[in-house]
Amino acid sequence: HWIKTPDGTKVHCWSIQPRARKAPAILEIHGGPHAQYGVAFFHELQTLAGAGYGVFYSNPRGSKGYGHAHCAAIKGDWGNKDWQDIEAVIEFMKAQPHVNSKRLGVMGGSYGGYMTNWAVGHTRAFRAAITDRCVANLVSMFGSSDFVDAPDRYWKGNSWDRPEDLWRMSPLAYFGNVKTPMLIIHSAGDLRCNIEQADQVFMALNLRKIPCRYIRYPASTSHGMSRSGPPDMRLHRLNAIVDWWAKYLK
Repeated sequence: HWIKTPDGTKVHCWSIQPRARKAPAILEIHGGPHAQYGVAFFHELQTLAGAGYGVFYSNPRGSKGYGHAHCAAIKGDWGNKDWQDIEAVIEFMKAQPHVNSKRLGVMGGSYGGYMTNWAVGHTRAFRAAITDRCVANLVSMFGSSDFVDAPDRYWKGNSWDRPEDLWRMSPLAYFGNVKTPMLIIHSAGDLRCNIEQADQVFMALNLRKIPCRYIRYPASTSHGMSRSGPPDMRLHRLNAIVDWWAKYLK
């Protein structure tokens, strides 16, 4: 599918249609953000489809594969043009005749976790969410990730005396708006998106009494646990995901 956003941008989107008519549907958001979905087999999408859900996944601005301008459109400006594109995908999902628009979920890992966190603070479209190895607070991430970015190179400002832009683009800044039940998945050994990112999400939800579950995998696992971690933990993760959607979307 090609989806046109209000400003005329074309967003490439794929869908796996469910067996049942008017089935619940899940939006998957890729990591990176400078990465992309394609036509290759991805076991997680097929797991969700096999469980009876419609599955949607797209390449909003920031994704690779559509030219420099498409990829660079969100440089130092997350939660703006990328979110506009995701909103267009959400409206596309709602309009599909085989989708129950009252039973939508959103999930993603790494930057996909960032955008999942952003989504629940900016829309009520989703009945539940799953944030995996996420980014929540760009101010604290500035000093806790193994990817250290120099001030004013990708992001404007820094974490010590010019944090305003970093905080404005941090999903945690909007968690006062969140009502969506969330499953949080993270590895204690994640050096890219440190475990403290998930801790902050959990504490904010818990203190606000939003239904949530927090699964912390051990320090022996990493940012790539879902793809290259121990098989038993990868199965545990997939089962936890399916169980969460069965609880909130079925």
